[in-house]
Amino acid sequence: MLGALTCGSLLFPGLFHAFRKTLRWTFSSWTDADVVCVSERLVSAIHGSLATAAGVRVVTSCSDVMTDSHWLVNAFVVFGAPYMAHDIYAMYLSHFLNHGVRGQAGKASSHSLQTVRAFLAKDWTLVLHHLSLLFVFMPIALFFRRGLGDFFVGCMFITEFSTPFVSIGKILIQLGLDNTRLHKVNGIVILLTFFMCRILIFPFMYWMYGRQFGIPLHKVPFHLPLHCNLGNLVILAPQVYWFILLLKKARRLYLRQKRV
Repeated sequence: MLGALTCGSLLFPGLFHAFRKTLRWTFSSWTDADVVCVSERLVSAIHGSLATAAGVRVVTSCSDVMTDSHWLVNAFVVFGAPYMAHDIYAMYLSHFLNHGVRGQAGKASSHSLQTVRAFLAKDWTLVLHHLSLLFVFMPIALFFRRGLGDFFVGCMFITEFSTPFVSIGKILIQLGLDNTRLHKVNGIVILLTFFMCRILIFPFMYWMYGRQFGIPLHKVPFHLPLHCNLGNLVILAPQVYWFILLLKKARRLYLRQKRV
C-alpha cells in the first residue's frame, strides 16, 4: 500500500507540474489561469481513465459480487487518494488565478480567507465530493468492508468514465473550438457516459446483487442494510444534480446555436 501511495503522490502532482511547464512553453499567449485550468483538466482525464480501467478489470474479474476480491481495489483506492487531495489544490489555484484576473482587471490578488471562501462557495459540491472520497469512501473501502464487495467498489471506479470527456470539453473551449462538430459530439458523449456510468450504475449494482441471490430488482433495497441504501443515495444525489446542470448547459448551447 505504501508503494501505491508513493506512486500516486509523485504521479499526479508531477503530471500537473509537467503540463504547466509544457503548456506555458507551447502556448505563450495563454495566461497562468489558462495554463493551470488545462493542466488540471489533463490530470483529471488521466485519473479518470486509470480509474475506469481499474474498475472494468475488477468488475469483469468478480463472478461473485460479494465475496470475490481483486488486488486492484485497495491498491487503486490508495493510489488515487493523493489525486483527490491534489485536485482540490489545483481547482483552488485555477479559481484563484481566474478570480484575480477577472476581479481586479488583470492584477493578481493575494491568497486570503476571502479567496478560499469564494472558491468554496463556487465549487463546494466538487470539494465535498473529493473530501468524502478521502475521508469516508477510502476508510470504508480499506478497513470496514471486511473484504466484501470488491465488485461494487469496481463499479464506483467506473463512474469516472465520463470525466475524460468532461475534461476534453473544457480543453476544446480553451482552444476556441467550442463551435466545432468535435465539441458537439463530445457533448453528446458526456451526457451519455455520465448518465450510464454515474446514474444507471446504481440500479445496475442492485440488479447484479438481486441476480446473484434470486431477488427481483424492486425488492433488492429491502434486503440490504439501511446504511447501504443511504450511502448509495448520498453518492447518487450529487450525480443527479450535476447531470441536471449538464442538461441545462446543453440546452443553452443548443438554443444559442439555433439562433445563430
